[in-house]
Amino acid sequence: MTEHNHGADCGCGEDHEHEESVFIVTDDEGQEREMVMVYTFESENNAYAVLLDRNDPEADGVIFRIEEENDEAFLVGIEDDAEWDRVTKIYEEIAVTENAAKEE
Repeated sequence: MTEHNHGADCGCGEDHEHEESVFIVTDDEGQEREMVMVYTFESENNAYAVLLDRNDPEADGVIFRIEEENDEAFLVGIEDDAEWDRVTKIYEEIAVTENAAKEE
């Protein structure tokens, strides 16, 4: 049997349940939201994760830096403006490329 890695919209045609990486994220107003990791990428020796609101997937995503400590990974907010500008630009380029591929 072949092992598959699938995203929420993999379209593989197989009948199976998708496992989602769900995180509880508290926003600036103290409200908790269930977020689903939909994409990861790397930049300048750091890994980043893009999360979407599980209950509102059309809302803007949120980008976090993935850090590891003692063999555990956790998400960290990006507070440095230069880092934020760099990773949002990378993600916007990825999103444009993926949207163009979906339209073909």
